Amino acid sequence: MNRNYETVIGLEVHAELKTATKIFCSCSTAFGAEPNTQVCPICSGFPGMLPVLNKKVVEIAVKAGLALNCEIAEICKFDRKNYFYPDLPKAYQISQYDLPICKNGYLEIDLDGDKKRVGITRAHMEEDAGKLVHQGNITSTPFSLVDLNRSGMPLLEIVSEPDMRSAREARAYLEKLRSILLFAGVSDCKMQEGSLRCDANVSVRPCGQKELGTRTEIKNLNSFRALERAIEYEAQRQVESIEDGEAIIQETRTWDEEKQITRGMRSKEEAHDYRYFPDPDLPPLKIEREWVEQLKADLPELPDQAQQRLMEKYDLPQYDAAILTLTPEFLEYFDQCLSLYDDAKQVSNWMMGELSKYLNQYNIEIAACRIKPAAMARLLALIDKGTISGKMAKGVFEEMFITGKDPDVVVKEKGMVQISDESTLQKMIDEIIGANPGVVEDYRNGKEKAFGFFVGQVMKATKGQANPAVVNSLLKERLKSE
Repeated sequence: MNRNYETVIGLEVHAELKTATKIFCSCSTAFGAEPNTQVCPICSGFPGMLPVLNKKVVEIAVKAGLALNCEIAEICKFDRKNYFYPDLPKAYQISQYDLPICKNGYLEIDLDGDKKRVGITRAHMEEDAGKLVHQGNITSTPFSLVDLNRSGMPLLEIVSEPDMRSAREARAYLEKLRSILLFAGVSDCKMQEGSLRCDANVSVRPCGQKELGTRTEIKNLNSFRALERAIEYEAQRQVESIEDGEAIIQETRTWDEEKQITRGMRSKEEAHDYRYFPDPDLPPLKIEREWVEQLKADLPELPDQAQQRLMEKYDLPQYDAAILTLTPEFLEYFDQCLSLYDDAKQVSNWMMGELSKYLNQYNIEIAACRIKPAAMARLLALIDKGTISGKMAKGVFEEMFITGKDPDVVVKEKGMVQISDESTLQKMIDEIIGANPGVVEDYRNGKEKAFGFFVGQVMKATKGQANPAVVNSLLKERLKSE
């Protein structure tokens, strides 16, 4: 990226709200059903059908707004957003325009210890459109199929201020937003299932210029990696275009994951293009203050509060606390481990290390992990007792993760008990030193590698089961006498 230019980024995030039924009808919101099996005349856009608002959607939207430090409107209303697209059966979307339910919020991100507040312009309720199933790439598909199961799903669209200045900041914002929504119980935020989708508005301007450049919108980014790479590419593309004397066109673009580039789709619409007007079938909503205060009081612990608790109660570094509070399930796992094993840093290290490694490798959520907190606590206790070494414990952990077996069972089956008996180890050390007089001479001459050689030979002789601390202590004493 050319240092003479500054990137300006704002994100529009669509979060699918965690309700059992859709926003204006009683159709199920369950994921994975056969196409067009969870539809009715209302969500499939039959003429004359009247929407009935799902109160749970309003409740969850208010909770989300409170968690994002938003003002909750006393009066809000629904509007019709008019446009034609094959997956929009009514040719309009019921959304909110000038009177959204939430506005003027913010969240804080942390990058390398530097905190930054990102403003949230608004968060409004709306219905989702259906889904087009393309036969390959969206820009080259010969035809597309329409699945209306998603039509009418309840969404909260969260629009940020253009406060972000790099792809890393944008990713940190989306990661933090996802954590907040998860902790608040607002959405399951499964990006792979489309319940959290992000559009990025990107523009560039010469450093020092106050006026914003012409922006482009990158649609439907469904992973943190895609968001970061798409923004980096688009910002660089715009700079190169400007340097070549070309004008940036305000347009909607798509991210081509295979080629790692953005592609133009259509010119970007303005608000007036959608011909917003109040929905005549849905009366304005009056939000009672007492109800809002009750929902505020019932909010669960949120990520920032949880991080503070972990740092203050367990003296954990901020980095550890941030990782442990990415999801409520990860934090719950940590808390349950701590109720059975009282070394917070040790638990944190294993969760951020081995546990995260295998969860990512096998692409599973922690709720599906076969190693339960009680088993993790027993494994760490075996290390403390000296039954197994830390290195051996990693092998035990892998077997536990794959099979779900208890650590004691794995240790017994694999004969992995650590050898700490000094007389047994001393005998091995004497034999190894006696068989390697040249290396002993190297040690006397100050060659540090010689000591490592002896440690390695002992570990080899015991198939890695010797207690490293005991081996080091005995070796030092024995070599002194040589």
